Amino acid sequence: MIRNGVITGVRVAHDTATVDEIEAASADDVADRIADLLATPGVREAFAIQTCNRAEAYVVTDRADQGRDALAEIADPVRSGAVVTMAHEASLRHLMRLAAGLESLVLGEDQIIGQLKDAIELARRAEGLGPMLEDALMKAVHVGERARTETAINEGVVSLGSAAVTLADREIDLDGATALILGAGEMGTIAAEAIAETAVDRLLIANRTIPHATHVADTVSTDASAIGLSAAPAAADRADVVIAATGSPDHVLAAEELASAGETLCIDLAQPRDIDPAADAEAGVTIHDIDALEAITAETHARREDAAAEVEAMIDEEFDRLLALFKRKRADEAISTMYESAERVKNREVGTAMAKLDANAELTETHREVIESLADSLVSQLLAAPTKSLREAAAEDDWTTIQTAMQLFNPEFDGPVPTDDAVDELDVDNADTEADDNDETPAGSDSETPAGPPESPAGLPDGVDPEEIPQHVLEQLSDN
Repeated sequence: MIRNGVITGVRVAHDTATVDEIEAASADDVADRIADLLATPGVREAFAIQTCNRAEAYVVTDRADQGRDALAEIADPVRSGAVVTMAHEASLRHLMRLAAGLESLVLGEDQIIGQLKDAIELARRAEGLGPMLEDALMKAVHVGERARTETAINEGVVSLGSAAVTLADREIDLDGATALILGAGEMGTIAAEAIAETAVDRLLIANRTIPHATHVADTVSTDASAIGLSAAPAAADRADVVIAATGSPDHVLAAEELASAGETLCIDLAQPRDIDPAADAEAGVTIHDIDALEAITAETHARREDAAAEVEAMIDEEFDRLLALFKRKRADEAISTMYESAERVKNREVGTAMAKLDANAELTETHREVIESLADSLVSQLLAAPTKSLREAAAEDDWTTIQTAMQLFNPEFDGPVPTDDAVDELDVDNADTEADDNDETPAGSDSETPAGPPESPAGLPDGVDPEEIPQHVLEQLSDN
């Protein structure tokens, strides 16, 4: 059944929000967030992604207002200026920009595409993805991979982990220093590898699962040891620099545990935070979060501006392809329904004709093949013109014609023909998004309907009222 599904998205990210606001908008469990969204009236598909510098969610609904209502709870704990609500086309374009690294704090960073793939797999397991979000997300991943293989967008500093090490090297003298990395996941591993290339003398890697930390320690190019996460407070007392990047829901280092640490630089990349922000008040302790990496990332951004322009052009190209895919799928569903309806009528009438002929004379197999072939040929020729018209209607956003075809050929179809009000509702005011990101909204035909249809062509299925057939379809049928 064709339905005028529309994607609505909401994001709280580093470009508009603080670390605390991102944390407030984040769910304790992403799978639970998807389940809650799917349980919201009107929501057919749902997807969410959370990283250290963003919390985003997307839904597919029949109307844009349903999508905004479903996502409102995510924005409730956050000031309005930190929340960006995205309508249909803005959501599609943002997902491509996200995968390509254009929305990252470190322009072009590689980690986000892996995080996006993980979020997609989680959403699949939670049964949140349907045909619309599946197509949108697969296109985003494709764009992200193209951006990294066809441009220089990810050359140089490629992650927050490596940016944190650059910041640490500027803030303190790392020659002979001891560094502590909290977390042996992807970001922790990147930070460990980056700081091992500096002049540090000793590296400690703390992780809940010690074998994972051991694996990282064995691969870096400096003296490194693995410890359990419970040993992190004692290790922090000996460390000159701490880079935190675990997935712990609670603080790994409390303020009082850093009270005796002395001169210690802490860079907290985790979301939620690994280090209690109150520890910044302890003598000698300095804590930076991802907001402090702006200077580092700004330099990277400047070096990658040319590559970013190439990626923007790539996104424009892939965005148009995605919209064309959505339109083609809508037209194909209407065409499939039309042919299924015609096939039912053909089979019924051929069966009736053969029964009558059998009653008067025995039909040979050749006779039956000729009759079947004639019926197939009539169906193909009669539906060729409507098929062409439906494809053209989809390309021109003429959803009224497509919906009318569905209602004509499928008596059980209950999709409404879009009205001007419905179009206005889908074409929401997207004040928080970029000015050039316009919604994709089903649009009704502006052509005037004549006083009456032309003379009915021969060969229409029994029971079909010519008054209900769009004029252009009748004219094309007549021409055949």
